[in-house]
Formats: sequence, C-alpha cells, structure tokens
Amino acid sequence: MKLIIKLAWRNIWRNKRRSILTLAAITFATMAAVAMRGVQLGTYSVNIKNAVEMFTGYLQIQSEDYQQNPSLNKVIKLTDDLKLKLDRTNGITAYSPRVYSSGLISFGDQSYGSAIFGISPGSESATTKIMDKIKNGRFFLSDTVYEVVIGAKLLKNLKAAIGDEVVVLGQGFDGSLGNFKYRIVGTIKTGSPELDQMAVFMGISAAQELLALYGNRIHAIAIRLNDIDIIEETREYLASVIADEKTTALTWDEIMPDFKQSIELDNISGILMLLILIIIVSFGILNTVLMSVTERFNEFGVTLSIGMPPLKLAVVVLIETVFITLIGIVVGDLLGAGINYYIYQNPIEFGSEFAYIYEEYGFLPRIESSLDPLIFINNTLLILGISILSCIYPMYKVYKLEALKGIRYT
Repeated sequence: MKLIIKLAWRNIWRNKRRSILTLAAITFATMAAVAMRGVQLGTYSVNIKNAVEMFTGYLQIQSEDYQQNPSLNKVIKLTDDLKLKLDRTNGITAYSPRVYSSGLISFGDQSYGSAIFGISPGSESATTKIMDKIKNGRFFLSDTVYEVVIGAKLLKNLKAAIGDEVVVLGQGFDGSLGNFKYRIVGTIKTGSPELDQMAVFMGISAAQELLALYGNRIHAIAIRLNDIDIIEETREYLASVIADEKTTALTWDEIMPDFKQSIELDNISGILMLLILIIIVSFGILNTVLMSVTERFNEFGVTLSIGMPPLKLAVVVLIETVFITLIGIVVGDLLGAGINYYIYQNPIEFGSEFAYIYEEYGFLPRIESSLDPLIFINNTLLILGISILSCIYPMYKVYKLEALKGIRYT
C-alpha cells in the first residue's frame, strides 16, 4: 500500500503545469463555496435576529388556534402563575403582553382600516426594538394614556400631523362597538409597507378599554431569549409547562411563515449556484484525470504485463485524485476562512439607495458572514465526493485496460 501511495504522489507532479491548474481550480471552487455560503448564512442570521427582535419576538405564547385563525375572542391571561413559569425558564431575558385587533381610524373626512397593537412600553422596550423605530415625535410612556403612535404612511394617508386627535373604532370583546379619541404623538417606520400603512400602537390598558378586554385579557406574550440557538428547546419546555392552560408556544418562523419562506427560497438559489460551480470544476477534474490516464496507457500496459493487478492501478488513479483534491480543498478552506473572518469582523454596510431599498423591506443594509464549522465540513465533503465521482470513468478505463492494448497504444 505504501508503494501505491508513493507512486500516486509522484504521478501527480510528473506534469506540474496540469496539476497546478487543477489545484487552482479546486482551490478557487472551495474558496468561493466557503465564502459564498458563509456570507449567505451570516446574512440570514443577522436578518432573522433583526426581524425577531424588531417586534415578533423569538417566541410567542398565544391561544391554541389563534395563529391559524386570529380572533378578538381567542384570548389568554398573563396570570401570576404564568409569570412565575416564564421567570423561571432558562434563556428568557424579557417578555411583554400584547393585544391585537383590527379597527378603523378616522381624522376629518379620512378613514382607513387599521391594525391595533396594544403594548406595554416598559416591558416592550426590553423585549423588542419596535420603540426604536420612531420616525417623528415620540412613543407614549404609559399604557393608560390616550395617545397613539401610527405608521408613517398611515399618517400621510390621513392627512394628519403629530399632535392631532384621531378617532379609533374597534369591535369589543362583548360585541359592543368601542370608540375613543387619541392624540397622535409619533410616527413609526418599521420597513414593512403593510405595517407602516395600517399600524396603530397604543398602551395595552388603553387597548383593553377600547376593546372591552377586561380582566387582563391579552392575545399574545412576546418573548426575548439570550440566544437564538435555544429557540426550539425553549419552545418545547414552555409547551410542556403551559399545556394545561390552553395556550401554545410558537417560534418566530411559525409566526412569520412568509419571511421564513423568502429565506428558504434564497437559500435554495444559493445552493444551486454553488452546485453549478462545483460541477463545472468536477468536469475539469475529470478532464485532467482522463488525460493523465490516457497518456500513461503504455506504462499501465507494461505494468499489467509484469503482474500488477488492474484493481491496484485503478486505486492509484483514485489516490491521485484524492491527493490533488485534498490539497486544493485545504488551501481553499483556509482562504475562504480568511475571507469569512474578515467580513465577520468588518461587516459590509450599504449606503445611499441600496440602504434605502433594504430598509424599505425590513432587511438590514448589511452583509455579514459566518464561521460555522459546518460550512467547511459540508463543502469539503461535497467537493471531495464529486471529485471522487468524476474519476470513476478514468478508473474504469484503467481497470478494463488489457496489457497488450496498453503497450500498443499510441
């Protein structure tokens, strides 16, 4: 076996130019795959974190079927017992109760449908970043005052200004129609066109009064965790401790399925691009190995004539391919890791029009990278596997070669 390995290593460098070109191709493919995948996953991670910390929360506790069929009547209660369970759950850093409803907002002759969000400023500021998205004015400081913050586009559509009074109407929990006057104290720009066009934020107590949700009835509890990687285990734990309360714990991707699907679609397109790149390189490897084998048919014929088993010759070709591929992968991984580390330490910030476009759709105008070891492991196995597959045909040619035909080959 040592002789075969030694022979394979020497054969690689018999044609240095061809071997170096093949190494360069494998190195480039590996480096590009690692860098592209690192940037892709890093950017996904930072945007997911931004989205969940914006308003959704890492997890939400809701009534069992509220997510599938939202209704004002599907309420839960933030009892002292539930608070105690949340406080004792490892990983939860903050949580905030919420009231959700739809209604109508009017100013003068203008009336528009609205999405009403009742929040508690104190707990909400610790749970999400929604209060940092104020465009003009300020956020209300108490959940009992008759003040609202509305979406920037909604303010424009109403032809109102900060300081004006608006009327908000909503169907109450008891079937009554509630309506109160509220003063606009600020506008918010979340990056979601629909939300900026419909959102009306008010204190949770004010919302409960408007909607007749007496008795501390709420629709959801948004939860913030200290690490995005513990979402699933925290959800499973919460599901076990609150099962008897007719509530359920949902993860961010269950609450925002559209956002998850957009990431998955982009992820698939990125994987396809990488596969195309690697397949192109695999054809280069196939061409190199096949040329190398064909040039040595005379040598193989002589070797076979003196008693070398065909299988061992085929193994020599395989070892040559593995050697040259591993060298390219190692160098490519190192270069790719260097690129990923640089971007990880120095995220690429977009400015001007690009930043505006990204922010309009709720994405951070920033490209980041990831140093997840799985990136290197998966790419290494993928490239190595495709390289081995690409040398199957040359190995077959060697295995089927007859000694006499090999000697006579020109």
